[in-house]
Amino acid sequence: MEKINDYLKKDLKIIFIGFNPGIKSSETGYHYAHPTNRFYKLLYEAGLTPRLYKPAEDHKLLELGYGLTNIVSRPTKSADKIREEEYERGRKELLKKLKKYKPEIACFTGIGVYKKFANKSNVDRGLQDKTHVEGVKEFVISSPSGLNRTPYEKQLEMYKKLKKLIKLSD
Repeated sequence: MEKINDYLKKDLKIIFIGFNPGIKSSETGYHYAHPTNRFYKLLYEAGLTPRLYKPAEDHKLLELGYGLTNIVSRPTKSADKIREEEYERGRKELLKKLKKYKPEIACFTGIGVYKKFANKSNVDRGLQDKTHVEGVKEFVISSPSGLNRTPYEKQLEMYKKLKKLIKLSD
């Protein structure tokens, strides 16, 4: 399985942070590539993108001020295959990326992703009180994976809150 590229640059509005690439993403080289993943649909329907993007266009999100990365770069079939030492290493690497690129918002696409990053067991969706990098807001949304049981409408509501958070600072 192949790793996939990060799409990062300085001063982005949002860096979206996932667990790690899934099998389909590893095969295609694109973030959120599984056909049941709702990431691009949620971005579009929340008004974060002007049109519905395809996974093959993931790099074009940089033009809109959005970056993409993961806490762990090794692809797996599911997040439960990630070892604790990979999370520890990934946590440190992610912190370096956030300090280097200084996005307005670090958006964790999964409550579990944020739990691993922040070393917390109890996490709510939405804007977090504590930040790990000065000047970078931390926002948590449910995983857009098709395996996630969170109702689509509830997920969309969180993406809309994320959009409002960007507008407040523009």
